[in-house]
Amino acid sequence: MTRPELSPAVGGGGRTEAVLSRLQLMVTRKLDGLLQGDYAGLLPGPGSEAGESREYRPGDDVRRMDWPVTARTTMPHVRRTVADRELETWLAVDLSASLDFGTGQWLKRDVVVAAAAALAHLTVRGGNRIGAVVGTGGPAGDGGAGTVLRLPARNGRKEAQGLLRAIAGAPVRPGRSDLGALIDLLNRPPRRRGLAVVISDFLAPPEQWSRPVRKLRFRHDVLAIEVVDPRELELPDVGVLPVVDPETGELHEVQTADPRLRRRYAESAAAQRAAISTTLRGAGAAHLRLRTDRDWLLDMVRFVAAQRHARTRGTTR
Repeated sequence: MTRPELSPAVGGGGRTEAVLSRLQLMVTRKLDGLLQGDYAGLLPGPGSEAGESREYRPGDDVRRMDWPVTARTTMPHVRRTVADRELETWLAVDLSASLDFGTGQWLKRDVVVAAAAALAHLTVRGGNRIGAVVGTGGPAGDGGAGTVLRLPARNGRKEAQGLLRAIAGAPVRPGRSDLGALIDLLNRPPRRRGLAVVISDFLAPPEQWSRPVRKLRFRHDVLAIEVVDPRELELPDVGVLPVVDPETGELHEVQTADPRLRRRYAESAAAQRAAISTTLRGAGAAHLRLRTDRDWLLDMVRFVAAQRHARTRGTTR
């Protein structure tokens, strides 16, 4: 199968513009065709304007408890809120060297850029602002996060396209960004309540980034987009497989014909992904997993539908 041309980081500015234009067209057609409604965000944010009260359901945010109604009825109630129209969205985009890998239809880096494009489209169409901090590996720099590109929050399609061009054209350097330090950049300086999105493969140890995610959740709705390649979950039986670590350049040869090795690899990968899911859920973040061998846009649409359905039942996590 021929992999579609999506990676805009390779080649000149003209090719980057062409790739982003095709990506924008794809996002616009599919999201606008499948996500109906005046305000279609990836998370049905609670907003700040008070609405009606309803009975508490397991999973509701206890910070929205309506204590006067609870005391009057002797039944726990929560206060509904009306979603804000003006939303500020911030992206923490991890473009460490490990993202330059893919054995499916796309590279993981492609999916990261595509997810950012979908978020930008959903954000700016409501007149909202979007900004980003982008970690590109390299030596420790901005707050320990490595080399970081800061893109201030602005509204408008032209500004959103500029943000996407900057993300797509960001050079990837050897080494791994400190994901925890990158996420912490969304906490400094304190920003108005909004949506914070972390896009990464989350291969860094959870203890490195779990606390910054919990801290971010105190003020913002948090969405974690995990990008996965199928070969990170299981090894095919292809004999001796040369494997290069994209972050260190080290070359290893793996004998994939060994069924015990493949089994241990799959078990370790499953345990790693389960730890990521558990940590994100414990931090209160919504979790969306996108794969390089699947229709990532369809997975996004399904995620939005599930979040909205959960919201009507009283929980969004």
